[in-house]
Amino acid sequence: MSNTIDIQVPDIGDFTDIPVIEIFVKVGDTVKAEDPLISLESDKATMEVPAPQGGVVASIGVKLGDKVSQGSVIMTFQAEGAAAAPAEAAKPSVTAPPSATSAPTGVAEVRVPDIGDFKDIPVIEIFVKVGDTVKAEQPIISLESDKATMDIPAPLSGVVQSIAIKVGDKVSEGSVVLVLATGDAPAAAAAPSPALAAAPMAAAQVAAAASTGIDETAFALAYAGPAVRKLARELSVNLGHVKGTGEHGRIVRADVEAFAKGGGAAAAPAAAKPASATASGGGGGLDLLAWPKVDFAKFGPVERKELSRIKKISGANLHRNWVVIPHVTTHDEADITDLEQFRVQMNKELEKSGVKISMLPFMMKAAVSALKKFPEFNASLDGDALVLKNYWHIGFAADTPNGLMVPVIRDCDKKTVPEIAKEMGELAKLARDGKLKPDQMSGGTFTISSLGGIGGIYFTPIINAPEVAIMGVCKSYWKQHSSDGKTYTSRLTLPLSLSWDHRVIDGAAAARFNVHFANVLADLRRVLF
Repeated sequence: MSNTIDIQVPDIGDFTDIPVIEIFVKVGDTVKAEDPLISLESDKATMEVPAPQGGVVASIGVKLGDKVSQGSVIMTFQAEGAAAAPAEAAKPSVTAPPSATSAPTGVAEVRVPDIGDFKDIPVIEIFVKVGDTVKAEQPIISLESDKATMDIPAPLSGVVQSIAIKVGDKVSEGSVVLVLATGDAPAAAAAPSPALAAAPMAAAQVAAAASTGIDETAFALAYAGPAVRKLARELSVNLGHVKGTGEHGRIVRADVEAFAKGGGAAAAPAAAKPASATASGGGGGLDLLAWPKVDFAKFGPVERKELSRIKKISGANLHRNWVVIPHVTTHDEADITDLEQFRVQMNKELEKSGVKISMLPFMMKAAVSALKKFPEFNASLDGDALVLKNYWHIGFAADTPNGLMVPVIRDCDKKTVPEIAKEMGELAKLARDGKLKPDQMSGGTFTISSLGGIGGIYFTPIINAPEVAIMGVCKSYWKQHSSDGKTYTSRLTLPLSLSWDHRVIDGAAAARFNVHFANVLADLRRVLF
């Protein structure tokens, strides 16, 4: 009877094709039961696979970067003792189906998943505390960018063992949020037995290390697996000071060992933001005078009201865009008399469907027509190159109680006016409720900002970078027109204000764009076909 045992990936919940990011052993190593063998990392959690029993590593069947799932053979052991159990007895149980609501006994680092092209997003709310039991998909924290509020759910069930962030901290994809004790693992253990990635620190470990001078916050947020964290504590190495050489900057065993011996590279400290950075919004280091500080109360009664988080963040982006982009605004007007009559008739026909069409869906169709005719408007600057986009995703400025948000209607060229109107209504409601997701506000190629429901004649909208142009429209009004100076007729007129990036677009192109946009709105056939 052979005493060689296949070591397989155990039940790791509803995870498949997970990349191997670290291998802790080599052929010939003697390992004990529960020693970590390999480390895996999904977009939501870091997992370590432990040895199901002791033995000598006879062969390794995976390499860094390979993807594995439950049941994948990762290595073989030469079992301890001549009377070792057959391979089948040593295999982890794989009879239970994978489930997002369960995981093997251990602890799991929960990280921020893929949240699109968003970085350094402030944590605005933490829904759980240490000791809480959470279920898979239950919200654990809430983030808020300048464009969206998003809840981060738990990738699996467990008990909250530690929380690595606090309200106000900024996180990005991959940032450690908290640690869950999974399966039958205790909520806090001095030496957890990790079948699923171990905690940055167990409660007992935190207490034991309190006198070592380790910065626990930096240690918790360091990008390292459980085995490496354990080794760092044994060697009294502060992970926050270690520069990782693994993939994506992950700290591996060799980094900790080298640092402990004095030969490792230290992590670069965060660079201090220049005093002018805030004032200039990243606008090329403008040397501006300090903002005046005034005690307004000495002149009369005042009331202080803090800006909403969305306004604070969007304000910084708007400032940057205004300072960095050389804006020019071209004004024009469109005759929408016939289009308005058609719009009213369409709404009567659609009354029972619950869809109400404003002028904006027609303007989106007109924008697609103009963007196709003038492709440099449907582009973005990338260094010294212009990226021309062959898709037409139109954003619209939505006024919400917390500030301005810009949902995006994708593929406007492929959708009918009623379809656009219906989607606009749904996205506008999500924006007002603060429930827009990042992907519902990303990928826009052109934006329309409408003040038509309020008033005004013309204004200068700020370009929504990295787009290169934005159309502003105000309230339509009746205007006398004459072709011969003798006979006058009243026509419903829509004011247009096109702001454009002068690095990409010149005045002649902007004027032609506005004329084409207005002509499309004036001719119903161009809007609908």
